[in-house]
Amino acid sequence: MTPEQRLSELGLALPPAPAPVAAYVPAVRTGNLVFVSGQIPFVDGELIARGRVPDVVDVEQAALAARACALNGLSVLAAQLEGGLSDVLRIIRIGVFVQCEPGFSGQPIVANGASELLVEIFGNAGRHARAAVGSIGLPLDATVEIELLAEVR
Repeated sequence: MTPEQRLSELGLALPPAPAPVAAYVPAVRTGNLVFVSGQIPFVDGELIARGRVPDVVDVEQAALAARACALNGLSVLAAQLEGGLSDVLRIIRIGVFVQCEPGFSGQPIVANGASELLVEIFGNAGRHARAAVGSIGLPLDATVEIELLAEVR
């Protein structure tokens, strides 16, 4: 089953690749690696989560925002590849940044929203190394930002 078929089976579709919100490119390919710039949780052009975890946004909402970030990242990745997501050999690493209040230590739970989706889509090729980091602020007051690195054909 292709990643696109798996997305469809999950009732999901890739959104249009988000445009950068500042002076950078959405992704850079070097050899068989694609580095996808940080993605925030835009859905239909709107941020679905703003503010800190857990005082403004609860952990479950933040995990859903991480899932949206991952979908945006996959959209950017697919746009770089002739064969779309079918050209992805594996997701190597994701970096997850969570805007949170001091003392919050649930970043891994938030990051699981993205990690679990990647495994649902790519199976073992979606298992990845990861960093889940707390932040005092993110672009546009987003709750979560995710970057990813993939090996491709």
